[in-house]
Amino acid sequence: MAVSGHRRRPVVALYERIADAVHDGTYPPGSALPSEPKLAAELGVSRPALREALLLLQEDGLVTVRRGVGRTVNARPPRRGFEQIRPLEELIGGGTEPRVRALLRTLEEPTDFTTQHLLAPARAELRFWESVLNGEAGPAALCHEWAAADEVLDRVHPPFARALREREAAPEAGGASSMLAVLLGASREVALHAHSGITATLLGRRRGEQLGRPADTPAVLVTQVVRVGDAPVLAAKHMLPTGAPALPVLQSH
Repeated sequence: MAVSGHRRRPVVALYERIADAVHDGTYPPGSALPSEPKLAAELGVSRPALREALLLLQEDGLVTVRRGVGRTVNARPPRRGFEQIRPLEELIGGGTEPRVRALLRTLEEPTDFTTQHLLAPARAELRFWESVLNGEAGPAALCHEWAAADEVLDRVHPPFARALREREAAPEAGGASSMLAVLLGASREVALHAHSGITATLLGRRRGEQLGRPADTPAVLVTQVVRVGDAPVLAAKHMLPTGAPALPVLQSH
């Protein structure tokens, strides 16, 4: 059998037609999509085909389905094209940004994780931030973040070092945020790159208590390391329990 050219599956082509209408403002953020019969008539497609495309749009974060409301366009549809590093509080959820609740802001000695990922010497002091991201339905994720040692940050990323010190001096001035959000805010003229890993696990007792879930709740653990050049400046673990909002993942090579 000969195969020539690239063709989109019909459901994908329909998905793209609706996505184009979202991105060009035909269906603006926060608006309700027309009813299924009306939208199917507007697009000239069958309702079963439309439902399949709408399901894909929901899974990909463009629309949200709410009981009694119907399908609405998310306030922050995913951006197209080149994806930049973004804080977890901007990635999870479908339209409303989760609130960051600071649990702990301290200095600690390196662990095996931070020694491996931040190349921290044994006697270093590393900033450690523990936070819970609260969404509409309650706690959505538990975040552990570590910054590289001050001497490293002062050398490779002075604006990030200053921003962290300013947060320590006035922790409530800008409201609670993730460490990654602080890093990105200080990196307008600094090129960053990152890699992440995803592992299936269980919450355990302490993390379960922090997230209001049983200890044996299945969860996804996302590890992340952010670098400036070859120097790691931030390492993080993000715990997302079963039922947490969807987390879009971009894979590239």
